[in-house]
Amino acid sequence: MLRSNSRSWKTLLVALIAVLTFSILAGCTKKSDETGAGNTKTTTETKKDTSKVVATYEGGEITANEFDLEQRIMLLMSPEMEQLAQMDEFRDYLIKQEIAYAYLSGKADDKSKQEGEKKATDQLAQMKKQLGNEQFKKMLDSKKVSEADFKAYMVKVFTVIQSETSKVTEDEVKKEFEAKKGDFTVASVRHILIQFTDSKGKERKKEDALKLAKEIKAKIDKGADFAEMAKQYTEDGASKADGGLYKDKEVSEWVPQFKEKAQTLPLNKVSDPVETDYGYHIMRVEARTEKTYTDLTQAQKDSLKSSVASSKLDEFMQNGLNKIIKKIDLPKVETKTGTKTDSSKSGTTTPDDKSKQGGTGTGEGTSGTGK
Repeated sequence: MLRSNSRSWKTLLVALIAVLTFSILAGCTKKSDETGAGNTKTTTETKKDTSKVVATYEGGEITANEFDLEQRIMLLMSPEMEQLAQMDEFRDYLIKQEIAYAYLSGKADDKSKQEGEKKATDQLAQMKKQLGNEQFKKMLDSKKVSEADFKAYMVKVFTVIQSETSKVTEDEVKKEFEAKKGDFTVASVRHILIQFTDSKGKERKKEDALKLAKEIKAKIDKGADFAEMAKQYTEDGASKADGGLYKDKEVSEWVPQFKEKAQTLPLNKVSDPVETDYGYHIMRVEARTEKTYTDLTQAQKDSLKSSVASSKLDEFMQNGLNKIIKKIDLPKVETKTGTKTDSSKSGTTTPDDKSKQGGTGTGEGTSGTGK
């Protein structure tokens, strides 16, 4: 399916945490200290870390070596952020994220820690199976990350996610469903896509695409069979053979404009051309079913529960984290001209000091048009 990928680095980081924490990995674990708030020393250290302390928070601290490891693991999973790692704002956000996961994992109960350990072990085995042991090792070696540190990274975040998820009540899940009820609507939609590029990949003017879409709709209005028109004209290869039909799909899979029409267009009415990032769509909704809470599968309820947990984690990042941070003193970043910028922050700052951003939740990704 085509999906929109326009994101800022903050949204990318949010998405990275969302995907990796709720299905794969993220974070960087530490041993618990006597207070139970979490220490920043990793479980794999054999030597005393004497590097500079770059952050202190309630119950723990983070050293320069530990922050460097955090960055290397982040870049291991998201290489496209290499340049962003040199931005003070990005580094400031990343260390606050590290603090949040260190602190919250230390506060988690034993059951959450055990479940975090289990999920991390299972995920590590799955990654090795998918990549192969040799390729997995090469991946880690590329950023000088040990397998033990990588696993510790996963354990910490899975522990936090398990801890936050375990606190979500069914009433909160039901409330989340009501807020997102429309996303669970299932629809069968037939469409014809006229893209902003032609069959040879040459750019097509919007006005030309719109003109062609209107001409096709006019033929359908005069009695032409929609499915046959789709087979002849649509530029959506995934649905062309089926006469442009996407059958029984959740509308949340599609980009906003397409989704909105799938939710609201009267059944069997042919739409005027609908513009998305991919071109103009002529649409016809052939079936639509709205779900109730009792209709949801357990997987869907679990997804909603994860969403609530993510929102709570985001709330902590936005409004709770600044209360536990005592000091952040990151080294200055060298610029191309040789000057340095100061990324030091006091403990009274929040994760969105310079501009509002999404915390560590699931993020809002835009999805495709069903192609």
